[in-house]
Amino acid sequence: MNKTSPEIAELRHIIEESIGRKMKTPADFIFLSGIIWERTHETMSPTTLKRLWGYIDGADTTRESTLRILSNFIGFKDWDAFLKHLSENNEVQSNWVCSPHIDVAELHENEHVEVSWKPNRHCVFRYLGEGRFIVEKAENSKLKVGNTFSCSFFILNEPLYIVNLVQGDNAPVDFVVGNKDGLCEIIKR
Repeated sequence: MNKTSPEIAELRHIIEESIGRKMKTPADFIFLSGIIWERTHETMSPTTLKRLWGYIDGADTTRESTLRILSNFIGFKDWDAFLKHLSENNEVQSNWVCSPHIDVAELHENEHVEVSWKPNRHCVFRYLGEGRFIVEKAENSKLKVGNTFSCSFFILNEPLYIVNLVQGDNAPVDFVVGNKDGLCEIIKR
């Protein structure tokens, strides 16, 4: 299963809730690996956990055995039992944003949003108000300084969907940034 699926996002969220800790540092993943062993007597490496949380690069999909162990860790027999629980309880909804994010509705004019995505793309946008941005810095990107666009959210590990991208005299177009792996950095300044 793709590690960016809403089901896996919910699994990560429930795990973090169950241990009372967000997975933000290498020590967090070592801690989680140890507690998984204590509860399930199954081995789960910190590296595997880092990949699942998107802390380090790795496979886009997650092995069934990993999902089984993690489902068992939070009290389910296996991954299928966890999925059944989600479908019966309607806990996965398409509008949940589980990752760190910046909601454009909460920005003030002239605030900056800095984003990065693979392999080495980096941009700084200045908020113009009413959902519009101007590109003030662009490195290794198809976006260029002076381009304007609209968007609603910047979500870590998710693609950035830009609408009405204006580049020079060209007609406005829609554009996806970080289509495969999403944004790997979002900073509000």
